Amino acid sequence: MPDTGILRTVAAAALIAAAVGAQAQDFKLLPVDEAINDATWLRFKSHLLDALSKRDQKFVLGIVDARIRNISEKNGGAEFRRLWDLQSAGSALWIELPKILSLGGVFVKRERAPTEYCAPYVYYKWPDNAPAEADGAVIAREALLKAEPSIAAQTLQTLSYDMVKVLDWEVSDTAQDSKQAWVKLQTRAGVGYLPEEQVRSPLEYRACFVKSGSSWRMTGLEVGE
Repeated sequence: MPDTGILRTVAAAALIAAAVGAQAQDFKLLPVDEAINDATWLRFKSHLLDALSKRDQKFVLGIVDARIRNISEKNGGAEFRRLWDLQSAGSALWIELPKILSLGGVFVKRERAPTEYCAPYVYYKWPDNAPAEADGAVIAREALLKAEPSIAAQTLQTLSYDMVKVLDWEVSDTAQDSKQAWVKLQTRAGVGYLPEEQVRSPLEYRACFVKSGSSWRMTGLEVGE
């Protein structure tokens, strides 16, 4: 016979985990894009995305502000070039910046500095009263939470812009030949998995831009708090 004390402990732990997931999930982080009606931004973003798809380092370096804030403690264009190594086709910038630009952003006023447009919104709109256990936000509408890290797995529930508790940020697909990565979550439906591109941490990369005449320049590409 199983030890009843152990069974009670396991059951209690499961209930606590479910309650934590439900509390985080009670909060939503709806998408926002405050520059959606700015024709100059939309035109600039289109040109930048095209340059990124072509690995056009000349265009990218041409829109980098001389005092750009970087992911290191050193600011400036020289440090940006050193960190991102745009001469390499494998530079992370070619992947990360399009992800950022695919999401909406907000206008941010810094002390003694021009107003910036910063994306994605996740970092800037993260609510002050968010549950401590919420460390990720679903950035998709009607995302299917799977019982296993597989597109063929049972769907546990549908999530739309929910704030969630993340148990593991990178889980491999059950199919060895699949390159899809998954994020493991705790929700009111239990433990489940979403494709990694549907969940974002507020501490991931974010970029800021300042309008300069009819064009824009990138003034920050940062990560963390």
